[in-house]
Amino acid sequence: MRILHTSDWHIGRSFHGHATLDALRGVLEALTAQVRENEVDLVIVAGDIFDSATPAAACYTLLTDTLVALRETGARVVVTSGNHDSAARLGFQSALLREGIWVLTDPRAVGIPLTLEDEHGPVHIYGIPYLEPAIVRHTWRGVELRTQAQALTHAMELVRADLGARSGRSIAIAHCFAAGVEATPHLERDIQQGGLDVVPLSAFDGMDYVALGHIHGRQRLAEGVRYAGAPLHYSFGEERKPRGSWLVELDAAGLGSVEWLELPVPRPLVTLTATLAELLEDARFADAEQSWVRARYTDAAPQSDPMRRLQARFGWCAQVAHAPDVRHVPAEQTYAGRVRETRNDAELVDAFLVHVRNGVGANDAERELIGDVLDEKVVAEVTA
Repeated sequence: MRILHTSDWHIGRSFHGHATLDALRGVLEALTAQVRENEVDLVIVAGDIFDSATPAAACYTLLTDTLVALRETGARVVVTSGNHDSAARLGFQSALLREGIWVLTDPRAVGIPLTLEDEHGPVHIYGIPYLEPAIVRHTWRGVELRTQAQALTHAMELVRADLGARSGRSIAIAHCFAAGVEATPHLERDIQQGGLDVVPLSAFDGMDYVALGHIHGRQRLAEGVRYAGAPLHYSFGEERKPRGSWLVELDAAGLGSVEWLELPVPRPLVTLTATLAELLEDARFADAEQSWVRARYTDAAPQSDPMRRLQARFGWCAQVAHAPDVRHVPAEQTYAGRVRETRNDAELVDAFLVHVRNGVGANDAERELIGDVLDEKVVAEVTA
């Protein structure tokens, strides 16, 4: 059986205020083409289908179009809910979906497999929706379920108990933060604040393949335990992480092979670091003019209106930060002390600039301008 493992579509998510729906549609069309070209038997989408519990109507349209297109390739499709999804909203139409598409969102069904057949016999697929401890403790009474790790560990115990009474190969699908994973800074939510505490890798023992979701970059935790990541870049922290999915082959004995299939990147992400003048004029940055740009300008002092000026060249500049090459080490003397030691107005202005510009005083042109202004002030006072 040939399986394509994808996850974290986050339909409806924006990128620094820009809609991503059209870009995601193109990527999912490419994924559908890969399913057809590789004669995939089963597509697994491991949670976070939507980015919000209340997605807009256009998000439902994209999901429906994609599921239908995947099914038309001949593949079956299994979808589970993640922590961003509303299980009720994602699953409400599951009974209306065409044959061969399953949306699994009910924790009461954990441990009940979807069984498919190939030439080697049965393959049991256990879809585990995101398990919120406060909710599932009412489903599984008598079990301590204070954390998501406890909830998922219990779910996998139910899976293994069922699997022990069956013959055949097995796949588990879960949406969690598994031990040993490397998260994307500032993207995957804090493992406690986001409700996704660490799940031990041993929780998934006994399965031929475990398709995980939640982490936006591909990860291999064990040969048969993997994250596929998101199909689009949703953060500059993902800049160097490839986009794609895992093509998994189950043979008669279990896991046969796993291959990475690259997906197209509609608009690459780049981080540019230089002075603002270089960013605006230097030819070496020409290749970035059609990319998503995170600019870090290294001028000693902050520059005026850098975003507007950069977007005149880089129309997709989404983030600007002032990152001077040399950071001033504050002197022991306080600002008030430096002010007291100034001997004239020019030195007073310079002391102020040093204070507010990270240790950088007036340059020659600024000193000349300050001198002119102060001279005009003196003339005005004399003639008043």
